[in-house]
Amino acid sequence: QVQLVESGGGLVQAGGSLRLSCAASGQDFDMYALGWFRQALGKEREFVASISWGGGSTHYADSVKGRFTISRDNAESTVYLQMNSLNPEDTAVYYCTADKFIAHITTNRADYWGQGTQVTVSS
Repeated sequence: QVQLVESGGGLVQAGGSLRLSCAASGQDFDMYALGWFRQALGKEREFVASISWGGGSTHYADSVKGRFTISRDNAESTVYLQMNSLNPEDTAVYYCTADKFIAHITTNRADYWGQGTQVTVSS
């Protein structure tokens, strides 16, 4: 079992930056692949980024590539999402997710999800 708690969301102007954090509790954190999804109002949840258990492999949605960076600190059982050059289209609830198989994350089949944190980008 893994429990995930996101933080770091908020209101930011277009062009600004935010860093989301997701703290995990439970065993074997370093054995889990991790990811971030987001869901805008009235839209389906969409994949944002993923990172392998060792941190050596990352994947990004085309819409955030070059602007967002996912990273993890296994010693702190935390995954981060650094978001730069934010625009209003990035406004959404952002969810942290974990699964032992990274393919489950990239295909929206992860076992564990956080409660989400709201990110609002004003124009």
